[in-house]
Amino acid sequence: MRRIGRVLLGIAVFLASLGGICAAGVATTMGQSYPEFGRRPPAQGWPAPKAIPGGRITVAVVVSNAGSVSADVLAPYEVFARSERFAVYTVAARRIPSPLSGGVHLLPDYILDEVGTGAVPEPDVVVVPAVVDPTGTAEKPLREWIAVRSRHGSRLLGVCAGSELLAAAGVLDNRRATSFWANIGSLKRNHPEVRWQSGERYVEDGSITTTAGITSGTVGALRLVERLAGADEARRIGGALRYPGWSLDGPTAITPNRLGPSDLPYALNAAFPWLRPTIGIGLEEGVGEIDAAAAFEVYSGVSFSSRAIPISATGTVTTRHGVVLLTEPAGTAVPRLDRFVVPGVDGDVTPTLVRWASGRGLTPELPGGGRRDDEFGFDPMLRDLATHAGDLTARITAKFSEYPVGQLRLSGAGWPWRSTVIFALALSGSAGAGMLTVALGSRTRLGRAAVPPAGRGPFPAAGEATRARRGERLP
Repeated sequence: MRRIGRVLLGIAVFLASLGGICAAGVATTMGQSYPEFGRRPPAQGWPAPKAIPGGRITVAVVVSNAGSVSADVLAPYEVFARSERFAVYTVAARRIPSPLSGGVHLLPDYILDEVGTGAVPEPDVVVVPAVVDPTGTAEKPLREWIAVRSRHGSRLLGVCAGSELLAAAGVLDNRRATSFWANIGSLKRNHPEVRWQSGERYVEDGSITTTAGITSGTVGALRLVERLAGADEARRIGGALRYPGWSLDGPTAITPNRLGPSDLPYALNAAFPWLRPTIGIGLEEGVGEIDAAAAFEVYSGVSFSSRAIPISATGTVTTRHGVVLLTEPAGTAVPRLDRFVVPGVDGDVTPTLVRWASGRGLTPELPGGGRRDDEFGFDPMLRDLATHAGDLTARITAKFSEYPVGQLRLSGAGWPWRSTVIFALALSGSAGAGMLTVALGSRTRLGRAAVPPAGRGPFPAAGEATRARRGERLP
């Protein structure tokens, strides 16, 4: 029984050691994907919120101060903002730099209370992205705000795991809804009052539309453009964006995804982030919202294959349709970069970024050969990821983004050996710790067995002679 106990203790040490390493790795990955914003506001203060034109269909894109998924926020924003029929703004509980997945920060236009008091127009549409902690106490004001907007008649668009925030707000009760494929099982357990559906790009139930994972928010937003601004406007925007396989009257059914052995690199990259490359993402003034989101999602937010650091000429970038993104300004100290890529560009890069990169021994790269007008913003990023991290990593990234890749030719080394080697080292180190625990337990038991009983010397005969001289009865 003692031997079995020592073995069980060794196994426990092995599992605890390996689990601790994995937990530390995931914490590091998430910390780099949603970093804190440590810089103070610029001397002139944050940019003033943009004015909202009157007479338009108003869209409020929700942002969590704790962290939101980049493409869930920026892709629907661009869809609506491409139409002059809509006025789009971002809104959060506080007007502070708010992290988006992959490492960039967004400065919200307005705060929730301004909408409630009438200082900002009530939205006709509310876009709800996936957030870091949808059921936590910190997001209670956001959940209550969403519920109030729903009661006031706003249409809701829940993108990806944004449906969990909607469910926690109570607005999906007794409705049909969908979500990111990997979340459906837990959502069914935690929110059985919602009729969850798998294998759909989006699901409409009354005034609420929910979508599948990440990039599906583009398709869901196009559906609402069709509903509110007409088929011609949706067809125009969808044709310009070129989401693969999208058509105005296309089917909503998609192939359901499931976890499988081929998804192991995803777990390895998330749990073992050490020594992964660091990529500088150069953002030009006027960059497309989808192009920017694709860079941060593909390199860091979804694949976890790299650490991404946003860089711009001044530290503040306004996207093509008015989103304020906060970055590291060129010229400041940043970690050593392995690459410097500039998304959304099909020509020359701004001289400031070229000089900054040159000073660090880098050349600005246009991912996938540069952005073409005949492809969606995720295509060049996935091609570039396949070239540098392997086609398997690129395909897994597309799977976890629920993005079709049949139109892409992905080539590159197949397996992520960096994270695999670190996993092997962690596995062997944890196994060694477990075996050492068993060995030390065995040596301790042997050492105790070698100690003579109390009152007797190391040699029994000598001890008995001593007791005999004292007149003690021998046993």
